[in-house]
Amino acid sequence: MKNKTRDLILSISPMSETSLRTIIDIVEFIEYPKNEVFIKENKRNNTEYFVLEGVCRSFLLNPEGEEITISFFSDSSVISPHTTRTSHGLSMLNFQALTPLKLGIMDASRFEEFMVENLEIREFGNTVLRNELKHKVEKEIGMASQTARERLLKFRKEYPLLENLIPHTTISTYLGITNISLSRLRNELVK
Repeated sequence: MKNKTRDLILSISPMSETSLRTIIDIVEFIEYPKNEVFIKENKRNNTEYFVLEGVCRSFLLNPEGEEITISFFSDSSVISPHTTRTSHGLSMLNFQALTPLKLGIMDASRFEEFMVENLEIREFGNTVLRNELKHKVEKEIGMASQTARERLLKFRKEYPLLENLIPHTTISTYLGITNISLSRLRNELVK
């Protein structure tokens, strides 16, 4: 798992062996079974997460109590940074394992200290933040300007094969459409 963590970090930002070791030495590894909600809205959370194997999602409940998927995170990705998913130390989102999940975790306060002290680690953290912001803005623009068909095609390009791994109801809420509409679109695209 340490090698997967190393590869993930280096895929985001170049870093010296010394800086890599600083991060990897504080990373712990944890596994969650499929369907487990491992970060809960309005609960204290001070952790950063690397997805090493599996798929998870962030989601909220709308006023009617329905789950709305915000983002997906798959192998070799970083879950939304602590600073973007918490307010006053409490999670603003729920995160759920959609497949068996292996994570690298570290204390967010410690990582923040490393960012202050180490330029390479700061650049890594800032790159993760920029990537998160870019992804959120692209999704927001897509929801406002693309058809459901275009959003599905973009989803397939961004998350190849995910349609075969996770519930379609989860995908439909991410795309902002009903499950019936998703089924119809999938059938149209097969023809």
